[in-house]
Parts: sequence; C-alpha cells; structure tokens
Amino acid sequence: MTLEGANVQLKELYRLRKEQETVIKRINRFHAKLSQVGPEQVEKYYDQLRSHYAKAKLLAESEASASSLCMEQLAGLLTPGQITLNGRKRADAGDQKRKRMKSDADSSRLSSPTFPRTPVANSGIVPGDQVAARVTADDAENHEWIVVKVTRYDRDTNKYEVIDEEPDDDAESGQQRKYKLPASCIIPFPKKADASSAPEFSPGSQVLAVYPHTTALYKASVVGPHRKKRSDDYLLEFDGDEEEGTDGLPKRQVSFYHVVQLPDGHRQ
Repeated sequence: MTLEGANVQLKELYRLRKEQETVIKRINRFHAKLSQVGPEQVEKYYDQLRSHYAKAKLLAESEASASSLCMEQLAGLLTPGQITLNGRKRADAGDQKRKRMKSDADSSRLSSPTFPRTPVANSGIVPGDQVAARVTADDAENHEWIVVKVTRYDRDTNKYEVIDEEPDDDAESGQQRKYKLPASCIIPFPKKADASSAPEFSPGSQVLAVYPHTTALYKASVVGPHRKKRSDDYLLEFDGDEEEGTDGLPKRQVSFYHVVQLPDGHRQ
C-alpha cells in the first residue's frame, strides 16, 4: 500500500462529493418547480426527478466504496500502534456532557433516497432531511437541541416523526431514539449545496449551532471577521465553553449549514 494509492482514493472521494452537490442542486430545483406547477405537469417533472434520485443513490454507493478503499490504503501505511479510535466525549472545564459524537463526513453523507420524497407540511422539509430538534418540554429548565433525521410528517397530529441517529449513552445498544414533535420544535438547516438560501448572521449575533464533532446544538455568539462568501464557515464562541488555562472562550469554526437562528425563549 502506498501514499500515492491513498491520494488517488481521496481525489476520487472529492470528485464524487462535487458531483453529488451538483445533483442535489438539481433535485432542489425540481422540488421548487413541483411546488409551482399544476397537476398536469407533475408527471413530466417526476420522471426527471426520479432519474436524478437514481443518480444520487449511485453516487452515494460509489462514495461508500471509495471511502472503504481509502481507509484500507491509509491503514496499510500505519502500524497497529498508530491506529486509534476517536473519543466519544469532549472533556471541558465544567465537566458538561457534550453528547453524540459524530464526524462531519458522517453528518453530511447523502442518504439513499426513498421514492417518492414528498415535501411535508409547508416548510420544504422532506423525509430523510436532517434538522435541528428540541427534544425537551417547553417548560424544561434547559432546552436540549440535537440533530435528528425526519422520517415522516403526520398530518393528523401535525407533528414530525424523527429519529436520533446517534443513540444516547444510556440507551440500549444499537437503539435509536424516536420522537414526535410539533413544528415549533423543529428548525430546518440551510442546504449544504445551496448557500444562497442560508441566512446571514453578522458578528455579535446570537445563534444556535452544532458543536464541532457532535450532534448537539448550543447557544453561541458570532465573532468576526465578516465572511466573504455565504459558504464560508462561521467563527463562533459557545456559551459556557471555558477551557482550563485559556483566557476567554475559544473560537471554533462551524459550517454555515450547521448554524441557525437562536429560538425565542431559549434556555441553556
């Protein structure tokens, strides 16, 4: 196994990701068109949309294969003593529990689509979308927000059915927590492939953001400088994120698609 071989697989992964982003943009455009056309034109767009979803599924499967090959190449370059696993918790000075470790690569992976993916409610959210969800009661002392995946929208109860893909520490092995939540407990994330639709938060703004390498969201403040492009990362200071031996709060980079408006009445 050589370093050149690993580089080849990394370049293939990059190519597949760029192609996925292009397909996702096209899919989003078709969904936008479907919400504007009459019933007689739906079938015309549906065939094209189905074709794009089939391509997206193929790209996702190709990415999974390329990822496995890349890992094998990299593993061949390491001695057994060098291969370690990432920890599942971030230790902080306040001993606060930062749960649900998850890599950015995992959270941004394109899921294999299920046909048809019909927008639920009127928010543009479709089954399979990852959203921010408050899983604690309105009157809870602290509001807990996490990243979940939407499985369906129940029109009878006007609630979203979602799953927490990263089980809690006290959950049974392999079990995923399920929730039924009203729209007031759901915040859609900006689309990764369409930064133009993402809100702009200026320095000093209070936001809710995914803490790096977790699937938990916390209150944070946007710090400078101004971003040059909407697709640039935000530089944030998370409330209560003190580190021993460090003056002030550490500044952490967070992707634009993991930053949303701070909800009214948020308690942390």
